[in-house]
Amino acid sequence: MISNRILKSNTFSCLKQSSGVVVYCNHKELGCLYLITGVIFSILGTIMSLFIRFELYSSGSRIICTETIATYNVIITIHGLAMIFMFLMPALYGGYGNFFVPIYIGGSEVVFPRTNAISYFLVPLGSVLLTQSICSEFGSGLGWTMYPPLSTSLMVLNPEATDWIIGGLAVLGISSILSSINFLGTCVFMGSNAGAKNYILYIWAIIFTALMLVFTLPILTGGLVMILLDLHVNTEFYDSMYSGDSVLYQHLFWFFGHPEFWIADHLYRDDSYL
Repeated sequence: MISNRILKSNTFSCLKQSSGVVVYCNHKELGCLYLITGVIFSILGTIMSLFIRFELYSSGSRIICTETIATYNVIITIHGLAMIFMFLMPALYGGYGNFFVPIYIGGSEVVFPRTNAISYFLVPLGSVLLTQSICSEFGSGLGWTMYPPLSTSLMVLNPEATDWIIGGLAVLGISSILSSINFLGTCVFMGSNAGAKNYILYIWAIIFTALMLVFTLPILTGGLVMILLDLHVNTEFYDSMYSGDSVLYQHLFWFFGHPEFWIADHLYRDDSYL
């Protein structure tokens, strides 16, 4: 029995030495990984923003020719989604939050360390799925809001690219929900004996940000799933010709979109006070 325990301990230590990134659960290490991942994908979003600016510098096509004019819409779509879901939320929320929240509340670790690791590794997975839409045959120039009927049309755009985007957003949404639950549990159960009355402003910003994400991200995910159902299962949630309503998606999207503005504002302002 003792030898089995020693064998398991030695095996785990060897795994940690050989592939430490995979088994790391430390909140500081994961916070640094969040920041590095966010910076990498922010470079992608910045390059696409430069394409947009160069194209709009003067009238006429400068970089994107008439044969690839749909590429401009694809660039706008990926730029918006990359900067929000692949840079802002992983880096400013997941990165700084994981690094500083346990320290500022007087705890040693987040309440669910392994869930914290899972939520990080979902970020590069979702980001790769989302950027995979660029590699599809026609790309997906839906705009970052993905409004129907453009996103539900089988004649205008390639539905495969839409599937990649929705799949990537769903994975990134699950990652943010897991991180939010982790932050809330950490602030409630892992704080020092002084209690919440001594929390600094940054901790309260993380708490309210986590609450907003927990309540709004499932609504956005539901709206995206309804787009998938309209594309592949012949439902008519957003088709006005069959008693659907395309404005319904706008309500579902901006139920997330408006709190997202305050999420970005909280994170930007309070990160500056760290």
